[in-house]
Amino acid sequence: MTSTVCLFGAGGQLGQELQRSAPAGIELHAIDRRQVDLARPAQIRAVLDRLQPQILLNAAAYTAVDRAESEPELAYAVNAEAPGILAEWAAAKGARLLHVSTDFVFDGEQGRPYRPEDPIAPLGVYGASKAAGEAKIRTQLGEQALILRTAWVYSQFGNNFVKTMLRLLAERESLSVVGDQIGTPTWAAGLAAALWKAVEQPDFTGTQHWTDAGVASWYDFAVAIQEEALQLGLLQRAIPIQMIPASAYPTPARRPACAVLDKSGSYAALGSAPHWRVSLRQMLREIAKGKSHD
Repeated sequence: MTSTVCLFGAGGQLGQELQRSAPAGIELHAIDRRQVDLARPAQIRAVLDRLQPQILLNAAAYTAVDRAESEPELAYAVNAEAPGILAEWAAAKGARLLHVSTDFVFDGEQGRPYRPEDPIAPLGVYGASKAAGEAKIRTQLGEQALILRTAWVYSQFGNNFVKTMLRLLAERESLSVVGDQIGTPTWAAGLAAALWKAVEQPDFTGTQHWTDAGVASWYDFAVAIQEEALQLGLLQRAIPIQMIPASAYPTPARRPACAVLDKSGSYAALGSAPHWRVSLRQMLREIAKGKSHD
């Protein structure tokens, strides 16, 4: 039986991976910002009324963490108001909503992995706007929706830490990377696969966590990117990478110091994710394969 799925955020890195991996039996309507401006509620309602999807998959977000501090209205429009409208429509039509959220709803001060039910305490506009979106979904749908929090997402698409590091490692003689912020890198392709598994499990609902396995600092991540890229021929030489404290690299938005997520519930339901380094190697192989075809 075919399920009609409306994917918001189709142009982003997760949205593109969701399109690549859509399973058989899914009639996928991929919506990006050119088709629907998520800051305009009327446009959201119009496309939903026209397509009448059974499943709403929201991979869209305002993710410019630092810029959000100076654009709070836009961040809240996309990250809070738009998910609220999706949830309101889903509640009225009996449709399912799967929504992607973030580790930035936490302050990173807890000292152990965050469980889905732990109290939230966002440090900046981005995290606060995503937390507000979660709250609006819960108001409309209770625990019927799936809110899947993730972290440190990267892929071969779009702008992300891995692609930035590859460029800087090729251009510079040395690099300084923050070593006292801890989380888990997450390959968007693995996250997309988890979301499609969740689509097939209507009972997997409520607030859940999903990232790859393991933990890293940004410094650890950068060192791994250089090592793996050298092995694959994506970089021609190694450069020194220094570890610096976050205080040495001030940004407009504060970031959580240690926002590792407890994934035990989602791993039990959907199957475990690989270690983040395994996923990184696989993603860099895709980039290397693409370069060999150029």
